[in-house]
Order: sequence, then C-alpha cells, then structure tokens
Amino acid sequence: MSRRFARAALALAALSTPGRASADAPEGSMRWVQTGGVPFPAGVKSVLITRDDQPLAREPRGDAARRGSALGGVALPVYGVRPGGVGCPGRWLLVGPQAWLCQNQAQLSAGEPLAPGGWPPRPPDGLPFRYYFVGKGGTQAYARVEFADDAAPERELEPGFALAIVEERTKGGQSYGRSRRGLWVPMRDLLPARATSFRGEAVEGDKLDVAFTYLDKTPVYPRPEPSARPTAAPLKRLRSLRVLEETGRGGGVYYRVGEGEWVRAADVRRPLKAPPPADALPGEKWVDVELATQTLVAYEGPRPVYATLVSTGRGAQGTDTATPRGVHRVWVKLVSSTMDNLEDEDAASHYAIEDVPYVQFFAKAVGFHGTFWHDGFGRVRSHGCVNLSPLDAQWLFDFTGPRLPAGWTGVLPTEFEPGVLVRVR
Repeated sequence: MSRRFARAALALAALSTPGRASADAPEGSMRWVQTGGVPFPAGVKSVLITRDDQPLAREPRGDAARRGSALGGVALPVYGVRPGGVGCPGRWLLVGPQAWLCQNQAQLSAGEPLAPGGWPPRPPDGLPFRYYFVGKGGTQAYARVEFADDAAPERELEPGFALAIVEERTKGGQSYGRSRRGLWVPMRDLLPARATSFRGEAVEGDKLDVAFTYLDKTPVYPRPEPSARPTAAPLKRLRSLRVLEETGRGGGVYYRVGEGEWVRAADVRRPLKAPPPADALPGEKWVDVELATQTLVAYEGPRPVYATLVSTGRGAQGTDTATPRGVHRVWVKLVSSTMDNLEDEDAASHYAIEDVPYVQFFAKAVGFHGTFWHDGFGRVRSHGCVNLSPLDAQWLFDFTGPRLPAGWTGVLPTEFEPGVLVRVR
C-alpha cells in the first residue's frame, strides 16, 4: 500500500505543563508571565501562524514529540509561555491543550484569536475544500501565477490527478487556481469533483433498526413470501430504511420498511448491534466497522448513535489491501492528507489525490477518510482504508477523539484525550 503522509506523526511524549497567569492581569486578559518572572508583552492576544501545517509540540522542548499542526494564516490563542532554549531562541508559547510553539515560528498579535469552530469549514457537501480532477489532456502546474503559461512548469499533472483549489486569480483573461500545496494550475484543464449527498442516519434509542440500499434497484415486495412478485417501484441505491418488522429465517429473511412494503435482507445492508470492546471504559465513544455488511456504527457505551454505509478493503485478511480486523485506536487525525496508489479500484484513472478529507488513521496507514471520487458505499472497494461519504467523514471526525482545536490541521492523542476505539470485525 503506497501512501504519502501530509504530516509526520511522532511517538507520544510526556505531558506538558501550562504557563502561569500574571497576578495583576485583568480577568479574561491574555497577559502571562514566564516561570522565571520575565513578563510577556502586554496586549498580545494571539499568535499568527506563518506557515501551513506548522508543527506543534507536546512540550516546550526542541526535541518534543508532535502534538498536532496548525493552519497557516490563522491566529491561535496564547495561554502561557516558557523560556526558550536549544531549538528555540525565543519564548515557547502555549497555543492549545498541551500544544507548544516556538515564538520565532510565528508572529505575536494584538488581534483576537480564531473563534471556536472557525476552521476547518463545514460546507453543506462535507468537503473542506473545492476539489478538481485534471482533465484527459493533463496540465502543468507553476510555482507562481506570474509564471503560468509563460515559463517552465514546476510539475506535470497527468489525467486523473485530483487537487484542492483554495484561491483563483486571473492573468491575461485566463483563470488560474492555487492548490493547497501552493501550485498554480490553469482552471481550463480542471473538472470539478461532485460529492455524493449520501449520509448515514442518527439512531434513536437503543434499537439499531436502520438498513441501507446498495443495489442499483432494490426490489420491494407486497408480502414476505418467495412467491410474491416485486412491485413496480424498486428502491434506488443509497437510501436509508427503517426496519419496522423482521420475519423469516436463513436465506428467506425479510424486513418490513413501510405499509405493505418488504425487502429481502439479502438485498440491503443492515448493521448488527454489538457490545463494546473489552478495552472500552463505561460510556466511552467507540466505532464499529462490520466487514460483512459494509457498515459503520458509532457508539457511546452500549448505545448506537449513528449508522452508515462504508467501503472497506477488498483484500483477504493479512494482505496489504485488507482492512485489518481487531481493536485499534485512532493515532492521528488530519483535516486532509495526500494519497497515491488510490484507495479505489479505479486507481488507473485516479492515481493520486491531494488533500483527501477528514483522515483518521487507526492501524498504521489504514484509517477512515472522506471519498468524493466514488459513491459505491456498501460494497468492498478500497485498498484498505474505510471509505465514507464526505458528510459521514465530517460527522465522524467531529464525533471521535482527540478533538481538533480551531485552526489546527492535525492532532495526535494525549493521555487525557486518547484516540477513539475502533473495532473491525
């Protein structure tokens, strides 16, 4: 399995200690002092991140393990300071929960920090960026928009390459888009990606009574009998159903999904309720992936709260393209990550995608992520990862721990906020 990580994730380290507020600082201010009593500049309310995916450390040390990463251009709050040292000639700034940044890696600011929920965005289609595919003629990417079509390109992008466009400018009557990786591409060579509107269902109560269609046309029967003929109106693919009644056994099980409307259990995907893993604490959140039904259910303790369809790895257990069974924990969460040798059987036409959205790795390079290049959920399809619709990936990203603070692009767990439990069965 070949993937390139957008950010390096390091081993967990010891917990850091926050700074101490100045005794004479007014309530609600951001005025802090160092442990040694050296005052922090008055009036500073935030720190402006000057590079994208700026690493944040677990401790105020140059060799500390990674805690997460921050988005370039955002203002993060300053909660405390520590003296600099080896690897940091200035002060260490506490900019989030157990998250330290050397002062010379950012700019002090009197402006207000980014408000909670200010980033990443939450668009209605579930995609944090605007995504495009390179058309069949390929295209060229340039380091600066001034060079576009007038100088040697930085890269050649083949058909099927996908990228996130975060800015557009016009030059000579032509429109050019800047990718999140800083390259400028002619918009005339790009085709917009269209995300599916499919999303899972919230589960009410303790009963897991939801099912999903995954066939192009799911037959509906007037009664639960093998001799019954289907009605004239089959159900379309990727539709949520409430199971009102179940009857039959073996291969002849039927679900009633409406008045006089029955579907065969073999024609739909219905997740089975499962007890929490043995490692789960009482009431702890966890996620269940059922390979047989290609479904995912999010739980709080024994109670299911959300269910949806997924696409898992198509390989046999033990191979590189399988979604590995067992109990895991999410070890890093990334708003986006670049992947090649794509998580899909159509890798020949889509060989690489930049900024795949809402990635949560739980078994080395296997994890959850949003998928906008196919909508074949409910079927085995990927090269190992658990593919979700963008809306489901966004929901799951918000549901699981560790929480991503506003303005961060990635976060690693801590002792106080471990990664969510994931069981694949």
